[in-house]
Amino acid sequence: MAWIDDSTIERAAGYLWTSGRVLEQRRFTHLFDAPDPAGVLAALDAHRTPDGGWAYGLEPDVRGPAAQPLAAGAAARILGEAGALTGPRGGELCDWAATLTTPDGGVPAVLPSLRGYPHPPFIPIADDPPAELLSTGQIAAPLLRHGVEHAWLAGAQEFCRRAVEAIDTTHPYEVFTAVGILDASPDRAWATEQAARLGELVRRQQLVLLDPAHPEQVRLAPGYAPREYHLPHDFAPRPDSLARAWFSDAELERGLLHLLSAQLPDGGWPINWARWSESTEHEARPGVTLSALLTLRAYSN
Repeated sequence: MAWIDDSTIERAAGYLWTSGRVLEQRRFTHLFDAPDPAGVLAALDAHRTPDGGWAYGLEPDVRGPAAQPLAAGAAARILGEAGALTGPRGGELCDWAATLTTPDGGVPAVLPSLRGYPHPPFIPIADDPPAELLSTGQIAAPLLRHGVEHAWLAGAQEFCRRAVEAIDTTHPYEVFTAVGILDASPDRAWATEQAARLGELVRRQQLVLLDPAHPEQVRLAPGYAPREYHLPHDFAPRPDSLARAWFSDAELERGLLHLLSAQLPDGGWPINWARWSESTEHEARPGVTLSALLTLRAYSN
């Protein structure tokens, strides 16, 4: 089935040209009009910090001028879109992450430097933050997917491998990161085995909304917004993801129909997490809109 058509894209384009940041406008042009990696990289560089990291609201919920690992994860995804991870920029990303790496090989989600700037209540800030799969995996997965080789990445991959194997009681964002690592892992036998285990956990712990008509069947994780539901395509945003096998065709189609219907009159898609600031919601929606378009296009091919 063709889940996306010219009308859907044109409505989204109207929203992005009206309300999108320069970065999302450049990404949209690159992904849906004419390839322009240089334009994407120029916009991304506006978020670069003198120490080689990324800040300035690249990740809308992480504000201020201090570079943060969660922002580096967003940068890794965008660098991958622009085909720039296999060049010097991929090495620079690894070099920066290496300066923050804990003895176990991972990086924290946010650093104490965020404390002095606006941040949402659902992002805790510790004086000595531990490494997390959420942050390490978001940086490592795009690098692995593009075949980057670096000493930092080797250690980070081992950290992520241990963290994935240790997942028991979990929540959707941790699973999304784990799936990214599994989809990119060169050890396909291990990835397939762990994906099957995680898929069973997701269903048993009721983390996925399988029928949008029955949200009462989902268990929301502590700290999530009242309607912060996640559907099959959120776990498997591409049909070649290992997580695609977790869901039947009917379950996936119900989710994609729900995604298509969620496009708002202005052409964009809404966020579903806690709205702690009107400005950050405004900055986050263009990225959510691009993600929706990419998912619908992936399942239309």
